[in-house]
Amino acid sequence: MTYDLSEQDRACLNHFTERMQERSEHFIGYPSATDIDYSELYPLLRYRLNNIGDPMVGSTSQINSRMFEREVLSFFAQLFQAPAQNWWGYVTNGGSEGNLYSLYLSRELYPDGIVYYSEATHYSVQKNIQLLNLRSIVIRQQENGEIDYDDLQQMLMQHRDKPAIIIANIGTTMTEAIDDIPQIKGILKQLAIKSHYIHADAALAGMYAALLGTGKPFDFAAGADSIAISGHKFLGVPIPCGVVLVKKNYKERIGKAIPYIGTVDTTITGSRNGHSPIFLWYALRKLGKEGMRQRALASLELADYTLQQLQALGIHAWLNEGAITVVFEAPSEKLRMQWQLATDGEWSHIICMPGVTKAQIDAFIDDLRNDLQTPGIHTTPLLHAN
Repeated sequence: MTYDLSEQDRACLNHFTERMQERSEHFIGYPSATDIDYSELYPLLRYRLNNIGDPMVGSTSQINSRMFEREVLSFFAQLFQAPAQNWWGYVTNGGSEGNLYSLYLSRELYPDGIVYYSEATHYSVQKNIQLLNLRSIVIRQQENGEIDYDDLQQMLMQHRDKPAIIIANIGTTMTEAIDDIPQIKGILKQLAIKSHYIHADAALAGMYAALLGTGKPFDFAAGADSIAISGHKFLGVPIPCGVVLVKKNYKERIGKAIPYIGTVDTTITGSRNGHSPIFLWYALRKLGKEGMRQRALASLELADYTLQQLQALGIHAWLNEGAITVVFEAPSEKLRMQWQLATDGEWSHIICMPGVTKAQIDAFIDDLRNDLQTPGIHTTPLLHAN
């Protein structure tokens, strides 16, 4: 007996596909590259690839992509200057899982530690802190979204008898600000806090910041104990995913052998998507470091163009140094919905990820110009940044 969709269901699916195509043409407010064609990999979707357990250990379940996952991990270990014989990681479901894993690891290292994170930190961190029942302190942010180092130092000083677990943002959600890990390390040294753990949440800017190497250092050599990135942002993998890397000697404190799967349970989830590592591997191999670097430079150029166009309209707009996120006064709700602009308070932003085109920016600017001419439209910035 064969089964198939009804005509009504097929029509519904076709309508949804057309809708997604149209919405993709007006997608400039969230970070997802669209310039890489992954269709060559689509035949692999017929296989149920499951990377259950530790990617570095074999398993009796052999419908998996561990060989690709290990290559992906090795690439990022090199990119982020992980200690040669002392790193470990796995492909996650996204940056939020990478943050959860790193907080879980830091809790096992320092059960009485306090987590310090800025008010600009991704919402997943607060959620993960609640899940792990960790004590935490929120630190003020500067006007550009970067952590307030003076406030951090004061809070650390008040609790210097406790281990410090610090979340450093490598590209905040709204303004793409990057926290200065060497400066944070300096504060910890000045206060003689030897028991500490620094996690770099590099989901947004980690890849291209490392490739360009022009901003604040944030990798393992700079003092990070773990780093999490997203794969569906700068690389535009069609399945949400990410990578987390940690120091191996820290990871050895957790995990246990599971006879049923013939491997070691060292990750957050049991079954893990085995397709994402292949998509990541494909992008890394297809583009190479130089190809990815050129994409990043093109995004920086487009961000500068976008900033100029907004300012030419008299809109208060700005961006952080080395960022591809342009922050500006929020337009009308209609325009925010049409162009899917992430908005916080009275600020919106455009993220010039690879695949966003000059033509899209020009079309948005035209719509914004008309928006400004509509009676009753008025926005007032909440803050000013350099």
